This record gives sequence, C-alpha cells and structure tokens, in this order.
Amino acid sequence: MSAAPLALPTALHDASDTVLGAGEFPVALRWRGLEPYQHSFDAMRAFTDARTPDTPDEIWLAEHPRVFTLGLAGDPAHLLLADSGIPLIKVDRGGQITYHGPGQIVAYLLIDLRRRKLMVREMVRRIEEAVIETLAAYNLATDRKTGAPGIYVAHPSAQRAEHGANVRLHELHLGAKIAALGLKIRNGCSYHGVSLNVNMDLQPFLAINPCGYAGLETVDMATLGVAADWRDVAFTLAERLAHQIGGFPACRPQLHDGASRPAATTGSTE
Repeated sequence: MSAAPLALPTALHDASDTVLGAGEFPVALRWRGLEPYQHSFDAMRAFTDARTPDTPDEIWLAEHPRVFTLGLAGDPAHLLLADSGIPLIKVDRGGQITYHGPGQIVAYLLIDLRRRKLMVREMVRRIEEAVIETLAAYNLATDRKTGAPGIYVAHPSAQRAEHGANVRLHELHLGAKIAALGLKIRNGCSYHGVSLNVNMDLQPFLAINPCGYAGLETVDMATLGVAADWRDVAFTLAERLAHQIGGFPACRPQLHDGASRPAATTGSTE
C-alpha cells in the first residue's frame, strides 16, 4: 500500500484538504500557507488539547515569516545577535534554538502515537527517514548524526553522482544541516515537527548556534544545486512522512529531474 496520489494546488490558499494513506489510520494534509509562527503554535496546541481517541491525525504544511524559536530547555545564549530584528519565541518542543523563514517547509505532525503504537525515538527515526527519502528524490545525499536529531549533507554515492548529483557542492558542505526536527508529546500525541530548507536566506542562521551547535553550517537545497519548487518538495515530504508514519517498507521514489532511474532511499551515508 502506498500513499494516495496528490494534486498540486495552484496557490496554497486554494489548496483543499487531502487524505494521505498512512497504514490503518489515514492522515489529513492541511495547507496553512505563509502564516505567523505564533498562529501555528497556538493552533497545534489547541488541536492537541481538543483531541479525542477518534480524532484523525493531521500533517500541516506551513511557511513562516522570519522567526527564531527556542526549545523548552533551550539556552538563550545560543542567540548570538540580540539586535537582529528577528523575533524570538519560546516554545514547548525539545531542542535548542532554530530559525524559520520564507523558503523553508515546516511540517507539523499531529499524530496519536499511542494509537499507532509508536515510541518517540521510533517516531523521530521515521521522520528523519522521510526527509532522507524526500531529498533522495531530488538526487541529494543526506544522513543522520548520532545524538543530533536532524538531517545532514553526506557523501554522494558513485551511482548518485552518475545520476547528476553535484559532488563538489556535497563535499563543500559535507556535514551541514539541511533539516531540523523537534517534537512535543502530550497525552500520547505529538505536535511540532520538522523543517526542511528549500531555497531561503540562510544569513539569519549565522546569528545563532543552530540547534545549540556552535559553528554548525546550515544549508538549503538550492545551496546544493537543486532548483526545486517549494510546493513540489512539500508534497513529496508530506507523502514520505505519511508513508513512514504508516509503517510501510522503504521504497524508491522517482527522481524529480524527469529521469526514470529511481533514487536510493537508504539512511546510510553510502
């Protein structure tokens, strides 16, 4: 069983709700468009508080105006430039400080982990795998780092290089972070989620220690040579998230460059 096919909206405000296949329990996909972070934060907490055992799970896709967010136990000292002009919002997810801005996909995961019999660590692993699969569909090599949730640039395999991966750019930005994640679990249900950098102004990341790591480089897909449409990547990410949350075996998504060759979806560095 695979995720249901999606129809791309011409504009996010015109996007209708979509149901994605996710195992026994489908997931409703909601497009929230460009929305102030506080609005999304308040809405997902209200949704979670109002949930019942019968409430369907949802994935929200959003883009935010420039904002720094600081996790529940985050250290404000990781904000290196206090007068950046970018607001800082303290939130109740795990993790330290990160940045959200235009050109970044933020996927909020409103999932009943108890119903799906998912532990938090397994949920994190599946989210990370969905991001790796999404980026593989755009011929980008990425991987995890032990003890540092998120997704990082990896060495492309010889096969991926043959398919057009920019080896020079991968090696130039090896180990740079391209996606960050953080969850909050309340009454067995998750909110917050994962952010994926598509094509954005990366300068604000220099004003922080991203996710608490001093000197950590942050990149986007454009930095690695991929000119991708935000909506296309968001659809791909939503499908892969639903697929992983549903517990389906990993598959090989088609490359988005029009090639018929499948992209590898392994979580290894290759």
